[in-house]
Order: sequence, then structure tokens, then C-alpha cells
Amino acid sequence: MSTVQAQFPGEQHHDGSFVRQQDAFRDWVRADGSTPYPVAAGRYHLYVSLACPWAHRTIIVRELLGLQSVVGMTVVNPIRDDEHGWEFGEGAGFSPDPINGFRYLREAYDANDPHYRGRITVPVLWDTQSERIVSNSDDDIMRMFETEFTALSNRAYDLYPAPFRDEIDRLNERIYTTVNDGVYRAGFATSQAAYERAAYGVFDTLDALEARLADSRYLFGALPVETDWRLFVTLVRFDAVYFGHFKCNLRRIADYPNLFGYLRDLYQIPGVAQTVDFDHIKRHYYYTHDDINPTRIVPIGPLQDLGAPHGRERLSRSV
Repeated sequence: MSTVQAQFPGEQHHDGSFVRQQDAFRDWVRADGSTPYPVAAGRYHLYVSLACPWAHRTIIVRELLGLQSVVGMTVVNPIRDDEHGWEFGEGAGFSPDPINGFRYLREAYDANDPHYRGRITVPVLWDTQSERIVSNSDDDIMRMFETEFTALSNRAYDLYPAPFRDEIDRLNERIYTTVNDGVYRAGFATSQAAYERAAYGVFDTLDALEARLADSRYLFGALPVETDWRLFVTLVRFDAVYFGHFKCNLRRIADYPNLFGYLRDLYQIPGVAQTVDFDHIKRHYYYTHDDINPTRIVPIGPLQDLGAPHGRERLSRSV
């Protein structure tokens, strides 16, 4: 009997469940100067992959808040080398590292902790002054951009409005556990039971969100907040990757009238479409995860028109 090889053996439970590693570096940039990392234009740099949903969240928030000239950004090669990790270089949509001249993102991790042995992940918020990682937590980086960089933002979006913060945090947790990470727990499962637990959990939450969006344009009413963007990065990848590659195939997002309209609505908000790169997304998943897709053949579909009318203006005033 052949042995099942997990994509990330160090994050595989004995029952076949995928258990994601914790973020290793979680310092904070603070506007009040209470940490070694004060808010300053040009001081911080964001290392990201356009393929990765966790990095994609931070790219969207940076874009929506108009922080492009405040926080620099470099995109890595979508084809990750699991021996060395994310790589910089010349190619379509990715580039060399202009800050440190790193070849691999691992070098940034080594600068913080030469003994670090965990998986190298994106995003990374780098401090050019101390030459250290501030954070590799997408949750924290989003929240820093939303709440600490407000004086440098040139946009009026409030992605973490005070009246909804407790409810936002609760819904964030459910969506993360069952949808954002749920698709990975289904896709990286190495037992039938672990796969089914995760996959059914994905659709339980998608069904609930479909009902919630029947009479609300966004998850918290008339305007999108942080939670909408946390969900968006999974929805936009779902039919192209998670449905087939991760076997989350009870339904496509295209089969949900409200969720699919909501996906198109978010995609059409100015600045968002340019953050979505299906070439990077599909090549990363289908080529890098060779335990799931050993032929490394990248599928030609699906073909979705995310720019098509969504009809959700009827539920609230336009953004």
C-alpha cells in the first residue's frame, strides 16, 4: 500500500487533517509611536504573491486606501519552490526585490530569525530602517493599514467601522475557519473523513452567506468592510481552483445567484480587478501542488465574465 505524501508534512495531523502553522512574526506599526515601528511614508515594504489569497487581502486594502505611494510592494514568482520558498525574479507580473536584493523570501525570514524552520509565507511587511520583518500575519497587516495608516490614506473607506467591530470579528472567524482555511483543509486532507468534514463545512457557510446576501448588498449593509474582502479572495479563486483542485465541488460560486452577483460587484469596485491575476493564481496552485496535481497541467477554464452586470445596486446605494 502506497504512503500518502502530504503537501506540507509538518502541518498534517495524524488523522489526515491539515492544521495550518501559526504566523511567526507579529509586531505592529503604531501611529502613536508605542512600538519600534512608527507610521511613516516610504519606510515599509510589502512582499506578496498575486496567487496567494492571504497576500491578496493586503494588496486590496493597500489599493482601496490609496497607500500605494506610502507602502511599497514587490510581487514574487507564482511558481513556488518548496525547497527554497517564494522566489523573486524577472517574469510576467513579478520582479526582482528592489529593497534588499533578496533572491528568495527566505532571506527575509533568516534576517529575523536564523533558526526559523517553519514554512515561508506571504505576505510579509518589511521595515526598511531596521531591516526586519514587522509582520507576516495578513490579519494584522490589513488591520494596520485600516487603523494605523489613516493619516496617510487618501481614501474615505472605513473598512473596520466602530459600530460593527465585534460582529466583524465574529464573522471573520467563521469565514476564516470554514471557508478561507476550509478550502485548504479540504484540499490538503489526507483522509476521507478529514476531507469531508472540511468540505461540508465550506458549503454550510457558503449557504448561510448566500441567504444573508439576499437582502443586503454587502455583508454589513450598504458598503463593503474588511470581512467582504476576506471573503472575496476565496470566492474569486473558488471556481478556478478550489472547486476542482481542492475537491470543493458540491456547488460552484456561479451556482449561487447572490454570492456570484456579490463577487462581480466587489470585483468591479475601482482598483480591485487589477489586483486579480488568474494566470498567477492557476499556475501557482496547479503547478506548485504536485502532490495533488502531479502532471502540473494547468486547466484552461473556467471562463467567467466578472465584469458582467451584477444587479446588486437595488439592495443599497452604489459604492
